[in-house]
Amino acid sequence: MRSLVTGGAGFMGSHVVDSLIDSGQEVVVLDDLSGGFRENVNEKAELVEASLEDEKLIDWLFHCHHFAYVYHLAAYAAEGLSHHIREFNYKNNLLNSIKLINAAIRYNCKCFVFTSSIAVYGFRQVPMTEDMIPKPEDPYGIAKYAVELDLEAANRVFGLPYIIFRPHNVFGVRQNIGDPYRNVVGIFMNQILQGLPCTIFGDGFQTRAFTPIENVASAIARSVGYACAQNQVFNIGADFPCSVNLLLREIQEVMGKDTGVVHLPPRTEVRHAYSNHSKFKQLLGVLGNKVEIPRLEGLSKMAKWAGEVGARRGKAFNHIEVSQGLPESWRRLSNA
Repeated sequence: MRSLVTGGAGFMGSHVVDSLIDSGQEVVVLDDLSGGFRENVNEKAELVEASLEDEKLIDWLFHCHHFAYVYHLAAYAAEGLSHHIREFNYKNNLLNSIKLINAAIRYNCKCFVFTSSIAVYGFRQVPMTEDMIPKPEDPYGIAKYAVELDLEAANRVFGLPYIIFRPHNVFGVRQNIGDPYRNVVGIFMNQILQGLPCTIFGDGFQTRAFTPIENVASAIARSVGYACAQNQVFNIGADFPCSVNLLLREIQEVMGKDTGVVHLPPRTEVRHAYSNHSKFKQLLGVLGNKVEIPRLEGLSKMAKWAGEVGARRGKAFNHIEVSQGLPESWRRLSNA
């Protein structure tokens, strides 16, 4: 079997590629390297450095490779920033996804696997369950939910099988710790490596269930082998939330260094976000690790890797569309 993995040079995508390679699949990675790194790509995979905006290239890839499966992980996943980059968000996360779905329909793919997000649920819906009506609070979540709905429509009209995963707050080796807008674990580690105080928006009592990559990547990769997974939506990730304050203390512990903390004005975000995973465990528990890696163990593993690769300079997003309400720390980065 041959699979296409978009975003396969990125953090989560590269781990899914590894799992696919381990299972004996041939893999083509499509990535523009805007957030990923060439060195993340498994040497047994073929890397095509290009954007999903290139519709002709996408068609050519499907024509040449006859992909059985598509794993769509490419996205610009900055929930808070998405309020200020609405056009970019919808072009990158929604319209580019539709181009990929069109190709999957035309070339009769066996299954389209999409990594959505618990951002689709929105505010005051915890623990989040798949039977809840999504009410996304930000353009990123809106775009993800729109792709979910489009996949449902593509299945009804064209019979394209799909599997949707809603992972959350995943962290681990190969994460882009230089990204200043997303992935708080990476941001904290990068700040500590530079001897800088760690920055927290608001009081730090907002909660998330931070998830080691090892607990989700293999399940996403192997899901296409299970008929019960098709045309289903699954929450996937850690069961127990913790506050951002506690997360920081744990990161300082595993890195052996306390550089202090600076509390910035709160930004617009869902305060508490964590999900229930009963559906995944009931139908697809066989895909999960026999023993899930605890958060602290995952943080220790990532901290060791981060110490080896060193601090990374982040790329400022210089195309802010709406500067009103932009957090001051982001304003200084982008010169908005």
